[in-house]
Amino acid sequence: MKRLLLISPLAPTSLLGKDFFFRLPCLSLLKVAAATPSGWEVKIIDEKVEPLPAGIEADLVGITAMTCTANRAYALADSFRQRGLPVVLGGMHPSSLPDEALAHADSVVVGEAEGLWPQLIADFEAGALQRTYRHAERLPTLAGLPPADWSLYADKRYLPVHFVETTRGCPLDCEFCAVTNFFGGRYRNRPVDEVLDELDRLHPFDGRFILKNVVFFVDDNILSNRAYTRDFLTRIQGRGLRWLGHASVSLADDPEILRLCQASGCMGVLIGFETLSAETMRGIGNKSRLRMEYTDAIQKIHDHGIGVDGSFVFGFDTDDEGVFDRTLDFVLKTKMEVPYFSILTPYPGTRLYERMEAEGRLLSRDWSLYDTSHVVYRPTRLSPEQLQAGYDRVFREAYSVGSLFRRLWGTTSYKNFFLPMNLGFRSAVRKMTRAHHSGNGVPAPMNGSARAGDPRRSEVR
Repeated sequence: MKRLLLISPLAPTSLLGKDFFFRLPCLSLLKVAAATPSGWEVKIIDEKVEPLPAGIEADLVGITAMTCTANRAYALADSFRQRGLPVVLGGMHPSSLPDEALAHADSVVVGEAEGLWPQLIADFEAGALQRTYRHAERLPTLAGLPPADWSLYADKRYLPVHFVETTRGCPLDCEFCAVTNFFGGRYRNRPVDEVLDELDRLHPFDGRFILKNVVFFVDDNILSNRAYTRDFLTRIQGRGLRWLGHASVSLADDPEILRLCQASGCMGVLIGFETLSAETMRGIGNKSRLRMEYTDAIQKIHDHGIGVDGSFVFGFDTDDEGVFDRTLDFVLKTKMEVPYFSILTPYPGTRLYERMEAEGRLLSRDWSLYDTSHVVYRPTRLSPEQLQAGYDRVFREAYSVGSLFRRLWGTTSYKNFFLPMNLGFRSAVRKMTRAHHSGNGVPAPMNGSARAGDPRRSEVR
């Protein structure tokens, strides 16, 4: 039997790295494992929960990479190839820069693995591995996907939360987001019966955590199609599930869907507010609309016992020094259960990256810094140092003891879930901001030369 080794590399400086208490599983590698034909023994290594064993052997190595893990992915790939082991790279970053990735791999999968991975395995077995694999025309259907084998993660130190996908794609096409480019500009839904069958077959965790049967629906918007969402939420009622998922703030506009979320066991929704400025929202191309103020929207969601995990991005061209205090005041006023802050990051493959590169505003192409907690470009109304300092300060203050008390006291959401999450973030934020204070925040400029940061010559670290 041939051996397939799949690896998720560690992001060395990420807030959500190996020191973060809420370690979450890598669903993409489970999907690659599920698409692997019989006759292969599959092992998955996720470096945020376990070290890569020295000298580990395999017939084929597959490595997934986001931009912030690309350097580590390339280092691993080079090491395996020096030992004579063939390597395939895939994921968001290699799909955006396949030529760069090919300098470190025998083959690169561009885009989603479904529909490509079985052919890659067949070509490998025939000794005819191609340099790149990509979908010729349309993206793959989500019907008939092979089930993920969660027993592959049975001995890993993950938070006992299962990841389940019901849709892919996003039509919003925000300038800074790579989702539309990678997963397409429309929603693709999985058949509800197949999702329910997957929920029935989930591998049980050991049950030692404070909540059982927790599922995270990883869709970019669980409310992608109202008819689909209504049918799905109705049919998962009575299963004893507790679930979280991404949603748009327009959820607050729909009383029926809100009631179905509550009845089906929704503990919280992750909402990408991104900015409180309508001018900024128009500038980044977000087409979402809401018929009420954000404050009222969050209150309506809270009224149904559902927590809000809100994300905000700092560093847009319209942001000034006041953006930090305005955002923090909003988070505290609305009693947001979990606020998450990011520094605007121009990921390769996005329109933002192309614009920043054309304007000569990129400060670094050290991909390890592209983790949304470092300033890698020159803002317009803030200095890089002001942006970094403001980001660090807001994160620290949002997770101070006083802030935790103000945000969580008196809410109707699942505090036995959100309080540990806040404590985990508090610990991770303190470590991250100490590292930034010691001089690991704003990168040095690229000597005025794009060639000095040319990704084709990037150093592997």
